[in-house]
Amino acid sequence: MTVSVFIFSLLGAMALGMPIAYALLVCGVAIMGYLAAIGGLPAFDSQIIAQRFVDGADNFPLLAVPFFLLAGEFMTAGGLSRRIVNLALAWVGHLRGGLGYVAVVAAIIMASISGSAVADTAALAALLIPMMKAAGYDVKRSAGLIASGGIIAPIIPPSIGFIIFGVAGNVSITKLFLAGIFPGILMGLAIGIAWFFVAKKENVKSAPRVPMGERLKETWRGSLALFLPVIIIGGMKFGIFTPTEAAVVAAVYSLVVGMFVYGELKLNMLYKLTLAAGKTTAVVMFLVAAAMVSAWLITVANIPAEVATLLEPFMGNKMLLMFIMMILIVLIGTALDFTPTVLILTPVLMPVVLKAGIDPVYFGVLFIMNNAIGLITPPVGTVLNVVSGVARITMDDAFKGVMPFFIAQLIVLFSLVAFPDLVLVPLKFFMR
Repeated sequence: MTVSVFIFSLLGAMALGMPIAYALLVCGVAIMGYLAAIGGLPAFDSQIIAQRFVDGADNFPLLAVPFFLLAGEFMTAGGLSRRIVNLALAWVGHLRGGLGYVAVVAAIIMASISGSAVADTAALAALLIPMMKAAGYDVKRSAGLIASGGIIAPIIPPSIGFIIFGVAGNVSITKLFLAGIFPGILMGLAIGIAWFFVAKKENVKSAPRVPMGERLKETWRGSLALFLPVIIIGGMKFGIFTPTEAAVVAAVYSLVVGMFVYGELKLNMLYKLTLAAGKTTAVVMFLVAAAMVSAWLITVANIPAEVATLLEPFMGNKMLLMFIMMILIVLIGTALDFTPTVLILTPVLMPVVLKAGIDPVYFGVLFIMNNAIGLITPPVGTVLNVVSGVARITMDDAFKGVMPFFIAQLIVLFSLVAFPDLVLVPLKFFMR
């Protein structure tokens, strides 16, 4: 019955058009009211809800969120994104369908700097879609490729998704960051292979091969952007700083490079960029705070134990259990946005994962990857909305363009379900 109260109160509030954060609060109030009515709690206490709401946002690791968002704003405005694209153009732009490979390479590099799928997609789409249109590429396929590249950002560190999951699930954020490197690269390789076959349908001329001297020049110009992920990953690997401190380093580094080295980030731009990062942070933090209210009441109501009972027939087979959970998350991801899905499902599924003996870091990587894929599925599909807006095409056309790459990403996801060592062995290597 408690599970029914949880599901119907949450979905009912969303059906009435409430924002997800308010729907989560309504869900928490409904669960507390039900527990008070059946004697599971002494009484309905609104002060507990208020206290849990405040405690939800009062978490040191969450400080990484505003600083990584700020780093992304500085990176785009300071010219780091453009130099990454130019670097990729110099090395792979001459291949058949070269601008597509540029999008893939640039997406992987930018993912290792920003951590935000929406920000990376918007930046890449604004730079590359006009170029691909002018070169004669099919706009739907181009938009689909860029959207698929953008969702690599939540997997390769620094990842805001890993930060939120780590806080909600009490999992090491540093381990999540390091475990995400190889799967993120696999996602990039998968869409690159898919583009190889898709590009055969493109009737466009390849760009001329760039001389080696010019390639080296572009590499030198983009070297400062490439150095940032080295600082972040190296600093965490060797224990120099925590993920939160890494976010501050990333923001300061992007500011200094954009303002004093490239000279494209002006003093009068700082207020606008900081305000944009602040607005996004406010949305994320409000969601996290509201979700922590529901998460606490979900635990008090023993909902994870009820879910574990439903999944009991699969507990003896970790691979089958993971497969079932991934299918469930794929379906939910089509209806909910990234952050709400992470915040709602983490407290429900983590006890099941721990009871089944599944490595929580391994689960976290696949869980966040699955939610990232949900960003390119309608009807919600935030990244799909962004790219269709920039390309000026309908969401249906954007989804048609994304389909080959969506399938490629699902193949990677379920390959990791079948072969957990693809996540765990690289993690052991990076943890040395």
